[in-house]
Amino acid sequence: MTTETKGEDARLDRLNANLARVDDLSKRLAAALSARKQADPGLSGPSQELYVKAAAAYVAEMMHNPSKLIEQQVSYWGKTLKHYVEAQEALGTGELRAPQDPGPKDRRFANPLWDSHPFFNFLKQQYQFNAEALTSAVSGLDNMDALDKRRAEYFTRQMVDMMAPTNFLGTNPDALERAVATDGESLVQGLENLVRDIESNHGDLLVTLADREAFHVGENIGTTPGSVVFRNDMLELIQYAPTTDKVHQTPLLIFPPWINKFYILDLKPANSLIKWIVDQGFTLFVVSWVNPDARYRDVGMDDYVRDGYYAAIAEVKRITGEKQINAVGYCIAGTTLSLTLGHMSQTGDKSVKSATLFTTLTDFSDPGEVGVFLTDDFVDGIERQVQQDGVLDKFFMSRTFSFLRSNDLIYQPAIKSYMMGEAPPAFDLLFWNGDGTNLPAKMAIEYLRGLCQQDRFAQGGFPVLGRTVSIADVKVPLCAIACETDHIAAWKSSFNGVRQMGSKDKTFIVSESGHIAGIVNPPSKGKYGHYTNAGPMTSAEDWMAGAEFTKGSWWPRWGEWLAGRSGKMVAARMPGDSTNPVLAPAPGTYVSAIPEV
Repeated sequence: MTTETKGEDARLDRLNANLARVDDLSKRLAAALSARKQADPGLSGPSQELYVKAAAAYVAEMMHNPSKLIEQQVSYWGKTLKHYVEAQEALGTGELRAPQDPGPKDRRFANPLWDSHPFFNFLKQQYQFNAEALTSAVSGLDNMDALDKRRAEYFTRQMVDMMAPTNFLGTNPDALERAVATDGESLVQGLENLVRDIESNHGDLLVTLADREAFHVGENIGTTPGSVVFRNDMLELIQYAPTTDKVHQTPLLIFPPWINKFYILDLKPANSLIKWIVDQGFTLFVVSWVNPDARYRDVGMDDYVRDGYYAAIAEVKRITGEKQINAVGYCIAGTTLSLTLGHMSQTGDKSVKSATLFTTLTDFSDPGEVGVFLTDDFVDGIERQVQQDGVLDKFFMSRTFSFLRSNDLIYQPAIKSYMMGEAPPAFDLLFWNGDGTNLPAKMAIEYLRGLCQQDRFAQGGFPVLGRTVSIADVKVPLCAIACETDHIAAWKSSFNGVRQMGSKDKTFIVSESGHIAGIVNPPSKGKYGHYTNAGPMTSAEDWMAGAEFTKGSWWPRWGEWLAGRSGKMVAARMPGDSTNPVLAPAPGTYVSAIPEV
């Protein structure tokens, strides 16, 4: 037997072994899919009414302006036929080559075969022609309501992205090359990854973005030294150990969003905002919210204000002996901090000396891209689902936010995991992104209906602990940081909310990048810059037109702003004493607790 024959036999053995593994995995896959819990259809996509409206608008456009639609169709068919003829001419030369490719560059088509191989190039160019035709047809629907048109455009992009040839094994050259090179091992490993994800999500599919075993909160992320010094049913309060001999007199309390976990601000020492704040000489407290289960179904916004904000503020004051604190709210926690500040203003409570808002919406008249999910078809579905479950499960929120960046957070990770058979990367930010939390049923609906849909905080007032508070009731000195490409809290919408607040002392900063990277932007990286403008807050467009750009992180600028409102330097405060016992080391117990099903 020759060496070549032995090699072929070995490859055949590997192929047969892989086929046997496929059979076992197929059985696991069937069992995993059978465990899928039926969810309300309103959580899976827009209602049929949107498509009916789009179709009606298209017919109306065809009747009133037929020349425009004819022009669109002629352009599409002209490009398609021209490319077909060019492809035939290229093949007619007897060479296996593609015709000239003038199409736009797209990183999804990075493999050289998309440009050089006639089959793959034909698929790519035809896909791009189809994508252009669909998106231009929808964008040209002039007789459609603005919100409906925005939603139609968004979901059309979703369908276009979903149908990209890279998303299918038979038309993805990277996956096919990998399968051949590994004798099918990559496909088997991909199926293993697919089955694992479906099993871990109880029959639903959510792509694992990061290696779940690479990080352990409190061991290699979330490691800044500190102690839990207070706990109730809503939160654990963490006080961080000082790293300076002297600290500013006024303590700082951060309220992170309870849609995610607080350690986004403490991933690792090099990019930890928590560590940076402590190193600047501030006494820092951070809230770690409970991850609710069905027992929390009747917990509402009032409970978060009373047992979250007021309780944490009172404890920080008691522990430090100070009459006032500075507070920070991130995302939804910034929204609720603003509600709390409005209530404090009405009751004469001066516990908060100044407030900082990270990527916070308080005026929801234009919520930005996320607004496509805030209409009745989705919210009605959410309301029906939470009435059944008692919580808005983290699965639905994670999936929804992923679709705001579907190519980056769904399709490309799925290709790498399921087609290429690659293991998820050891990436701390993506690990955190997959470590989601639930929302209590009552709170979720109050937030979605009263704030997102009805915009009551900015228009007419929102009920907080028996009072009706408005955006103008927020009167403490403010610093607000928004992010230029934020797809969750658009910076212009954030600006509009801050502009209407009653504070006489306002500082507004726009950081480059998005919802997370724009905030978690340490000075050491020198990566993203920021915009500032000391002029009046008239309109977002005018503000940006007159803004000054500064290279590098906004953290030092904010640190100076905060120091100016934090009093004199006093002896550093250590967490825990006879009257404030340490309940657990940071990052606490709530951050890793698993809610009861």
